Amino acid sequence: MTAHAVLAATTTAPEQGAAGRLIAIASGKGGVGKTWLAITLSHALAQRGRNVLLVDGDLGLANVDVQIGLQVGRDLSGLLKGERAEALATPVPDAGFSVLAGRSGSGALAQLTPEQIEVILAGLAEAKGFGTVILDIGAGLDRTARRLASVADTLLVVTTEEPTALTDAYACLKLAALDRPGGDRRIVVNMAGTQASGERTWLGLRKAAENFLKVSPPLAGVVRRDARVSEAIRRQVPFLTRHPGAEAASDIGRLAAILAP
Repeated sequence: MTAHAVLAATTTAPEQGAAGRLIAIASGKGGVGKTWLAITLSHALAQRGRNVLLVDGDLGLANVDVQIGLQVGRDLSGLLKGERAEALATPVPDAGFSVLAGRSGSGALAQLTPEQIEVILAGLAEAKGFGTVILDIGAGLDRTARRLASVADTLLVVTTEEPTALTDAYACLKLAALDRPGGDRRIVVNMAGTQASGERTWLGLRKAAENFLKVSPPLAGVVRRDARVSEAIRRQVPFLTRHPGAEAASDIGRLAAILAP
C-alpha cells in the first residue's frame, strides 16, 4: 500500500461545513513554496466543496494577495479592532475561496504583542462562516510562528529535498512536539523531483523524528517540481486556474482529497 493510501485509510473526514477546523502551513525556512502551497491547497479544497478562508499569517511580510493579484481593502489588523473575519475577507474571483490578507511590506503586524496575537487567534476561532481555515504561517521558528502553529487542528510542515530545508523542517517538528505534544503534524514534500524521491525524503525525515523526537509524522503529500508554478506566480494568477492539468495541480488535488475526503 502506498503512503497516500495508508494516510487516506487512517484519516477521519471532517464534518462538512464544521466551523473552526484550522489547518496551519509552516516551514522552518523560506523558499520552500509554502505560500504557493497554501493558496493552491485552498483553491483545491474549494473545488471539493469546502468553504475555505485562507489567512495570511506571515505577519509583516504578507504576500498571499500579491501572488494572485488580489486587490484587498481590509486586512488582518481589523481583528484587533473587534471586526469579524468574515467582514474582513476578500473573495478570490472564480476560485471559490476567500483571503484574509496580511499587510504586505509593513512591519506593523510583525511587532504584535503576545496579547494581540491572542486577540487575532480568538478572531479566527470565531470565523463561523467558514468550514476550513488555512493559516499560512511565516517562515521561521520565532515565538509568533510557534504560537500560531500550536493552535492548529492539523499542522502541515513543508519541506523540499534540500538538506537545509530538511534540517529546518526537523526543527519545526521538534518545537511543535514541545509546544503541543500529540498534535496532528504531517509532512508535505514540495518541489520534488519525482513522487518516489519525495517519499524517500519524507522517510528520512520521519526516521530522524522517530529516533530523536519519538514522533512519527505521516506523509500528507508530495508535490512534484513544475516550472509552470513560477510562471503562474509571475502572472499573479492562481495555479489551478492557469494550469489545471499540470502534474503539480494533480498532486495538490490528491493532498486536498486526503485532508477533506
